[in-house]
Amino acid sequence: MRRAPERPCPCDAEKTYTACCGRLHAGHAAADTAEALMRSRYSAFALGDAAYLLRTWHPRTRPDELDLPDDRHWTGLEILARTDGTVFHASGTVTFRAHYRDPEGPGMQEETSEFVRLDGGWRYR
Repeated sequence: MRRAPERPCPCDAEKTYTACCGRLHAGHAAADTAEALMRSRYSAFALGDAAYLLRTWHPRTRPDELDLPDDRHWTGLEILARTDGTVFHASGTVTFRAHYRDPEGPGMQEETSEFVRLDGGWRYR
């Protein structure tokens, strides 16, 4: 896994990785909103942290293992919309656009992800 503690966080260039998603990946903090979990999962994809992705996936939909391609480099994240998903909600959605570059050239993935609270923490479903 590639980690860059003092570099800008992949999800938010305004904060360092350590001050942003790094603390979630290390288990020192938990995401307080669905968007925070979504951003931390994007950063985990960007840094190759499959263990974090599996840990934050809802057990009903989580795969047994996750193989992340070494040749895909995530280059940017845009949050397009969100519904619910705050400290006052049990579920929420985040619509995002994630940009990447791989051997075939630049690309993007756009989706609306659903998140639910499980045992006090947010999980991707």
